[in-house]
This record gives sequence, C-alpha cells and structure tokens, in this order.
Amino acid sequence: MSQVLDELVTLLALEQIEVNLFRGQSQDLGWGTVYGGQVLGQALSAAVQTVPEQRHVHSLHGYFLRAGAVDRPIIYEVDRIRDGKSFTTRRVVAIQNGKAIFNLAASFQIEEPGFEHQDTMPDAAAPETVPTEQERAAQYAEQLPEFLRAQALAQRPFEMRPLEPVSNPFTPVAREPARMFWIKATGSLPDDPALHRYLLAYASDFAFLTTAMLPHAVTWLTRGMQVASLDHTMWFHQDVRVDDWLLHVVDSPAAHGARGLVRGRVFARDGRLVASTAQEGLIRKRER
Repeated sequence: MSQVLDELVTLLALEQIEVNLFRGQSQDLGWGTVYGGQVLGQALSAAVQTVPEQRHVHSLHGYFLRAGAVDRPIIYEVDRIRDGKSFTTRRVVAIQNGKAIFNLAASFQIEEPGFEHQDTMPDAAAPETVPTEQERAAQYAEQLPEFLRAQALAQRPFEMRPLEPVSNPFTPVAREPARMFWIKATGSLPDDPALHRYLLAYASDFAFLTTAMLPHAVTWLTRGMQVASLDHTMWFHQDVRVDDWLLHVVDSPAAHGARGLVRGRVFARDGRLVASTAQEGLIRKRER
C-alpha cells in the first residue's frame, strides 16, 4: 500500500468518541475547503461501524450543506433509524463548528439471491495504454499557480486515467457531456467489503460534476465559475474491489437554473456493473 493510500484509509477509519459519535480529521487537497468525497466516505464509514458486518451498504443519498474547513476535525453523529430482518437504515449528520455541513442516508442489506440483469460495459482502451492525470497535467502545469501545480502533479491514493482527448483547462472546447475514466487505488487493500465501498464513495466524486460543464466550453478554472456539489447518490450492485481497475462511465443529461446533473456507471474490469452514481451540483458563471 502506498503512503498516500495508507493515509487515506486511516483518514476514513474515524475515531469513536461516544456511542453513535465519531470524529474524523480533515484533509487539505489544496482547494481551501474539504473535498466532498472525504466527508461522503467518512460519513459512510461512521454508518458502517454501527451495522452488523454481514450487512453491506446498497444505497446512499447525501446532501452537501456547507463547505467544510480543512483545519478542523468533523464530528459524525449516527442515527440508528431502523434495524429490520433484511435491511438496516442509518442517518449520519456531519458537524463542524456546531453546524451541520453534510447529511447522509444509507441503507444496508443482508446478502440475498434474486433476479439479475445489467447494462453492458462499453468498449474502452486498456488502462495500461491510457495516460495518467498527472501525465496530462504536465502538459499545461506551467500555466497553473504554484499551489495548484504541486497538487496536479502529486502522488494520489487513486490513479485516474481519463479516456478523453487531452485538453487544456485554460482553453476548453465545447463537446458532448460524456466521459469515461479508469480508477484504481495505488496499492493492495485488505479483503474488507465495507472498506472498498467507502473508498469507492470517496473516489466517485473525482471529475464527476465537471462533466456537466463540457458542452459550455468552461472548466472550474474559468474566471467567474462557481462549482460545488449539492448532493450525491450511489447504488452498490455487486461486490467491488477498488485495488483493481474500475471504469467510471459518466454523462450529463441536463443543466438548468445554475445546476448540472451527472450520472455514472462503475464497471469492474471483468464487465460487471458494480455501482451506479448520480450528482447534482452548482455550475454558476458570474460575470466580472
């Protein structure tokens, strides 16, 4: 396991400070506020710690309420809403400075047999043949402010390999709101299904909402752009390992009212559809 991946696993593990209360540290990725995937992954981790290990999360719905501060820990309060014969439901509120910054509803289920069907995985170049995000960023790194340049080229807990044409975020060109990218943790991980699911929740927020901006020839670096996640939804269909390659296939069916909607499908390399994702976010351009 790489050092940055080990640090992420520790970050998401949380410290239990009382029954149904957990504390997580904040990670500074250089954006000035807590990365949405961090609070999503930590909230799911808190819920997991109150559920029998035989039950696995199958869906989650979260709302980002306020920006999180990177210099303070986050408290996670778990409400044990229901423990049924087959399903368990949890609500988690993330609190910082006495205010809720995020809330999550998550449902867990025992393993059961049932009907099966799924979408077919689209054709995609093998991940080994696709440049990494850092290799792409190196082509325009000199145009980035120093603090962003360091972050763009830094080692990360997840390796990402977009299957789209290399483009300069300073000179975007309008194109269809669809993209695919391979993702994989940068090291081997224990055989803990819950760990792999909340790590996937963490990684699912990367390069997600920005898909809704592609038809409008803007990026998060465009002057006047405000970009922020409003909510995030995931459904876990099958067992998943994030230390093997996963293909996230994303599209944006609509944008309106300064909001963009994105949806995704996560395929294992063997073609299994292991998760589905959706998010709505703020994509507002202010003229200056």
